[in-house]
Amino acid sequence: MIIIGEKINGFIPRTLQAINAKDAEYIKKVAIGQTENGANYIDICAGVAPEIEKETLIWLIDTVLSVVDTPLCLDSSDPQMLVDMFYYVQEKATGRQKDEGMINSVSMEEGKCEVIFPIIADTQWNVVALTCNNDGIPDDPPTKLAIATQMVELAATYGISADRLFIDPLVTTLATKGESLQNFTEGIALIKAEHPAVHFTSGLSNISFGMPFRKVINTQFLCLAMAAGMDSAIMDPLSRDMLATMFATEALLGNDEYCMEYLSAYREGLFG
Repeated sequence: MIIIGEKINGFIPRTLQAINAKDAEYIKKVAIGQTENGANYIDICAGVAPEIEKETLIWLIDTVLSVVDTPLCLDSSDPQMLVDMFYYVQEKATGRQKDEGMINSVSMEEGKCEVIFPIIADTQWNVVALTCNNDGIPDDPPTKLAIATQMVELAATYGISADRLFIDPLVTTLATKGESLQNFTEGIALIKAEHPAVHFTSGLSNISFGMPFRKVINTQFLCLAMAAGMDSAIMDPLSRDMLATMFATEALLGNDEYCMEYLSAYREGLFG
């Protein structure tokens, strides 16, 4: 599993509190904790008003760069902001953080791919690709496949290989659509059959909005989505329940020879 640590996100109340207070020590602590718990990328999302998003992202990036070398996942709904922050990281970072980052995200909404793909074309950066377009988020798996195919083919025209795309089939909330998991996993199956090289990711907590005891839904979603072929997640690596579910599922799926990763994580105290 490729873990994209979700905790440095202004849409999380505790993180927004730290952003508003410019509490760098809290942000550093979260960045270090996510790295120590196995995050392959650290997502950075300001979650603030557009007029202060740029300065907030710069502060968050600088703070994280000062304490860890984990590659960053730059997260914004504004594609031009992602371009600006990509070039900022290229200027300020060194090593892995310069060479191995991720953009979150593109979609087939008008112009987004055309803005992002050119800037990462000649790099090793990856990109989260959402299966939505100007008509919104589709529920039916064939439409998810059609949108994913458009992005894979468009990426190829920029020399971006399919294995650099992290397709997010966009799970809907269980509270509003009982078939949300089935639509998500069927979308993975269809896309994987046509484009076997792509990765699959998801923001795990999206499925449980509006439901009580959300963590049990999130952990079971992780397990079932992994069984369907999801090999990445935007998740909380500081959650012992989430890590336990991830390591156990890897072992149960036969992806952890002799359960060595599970046993090592247990001995290191990541869960249990």
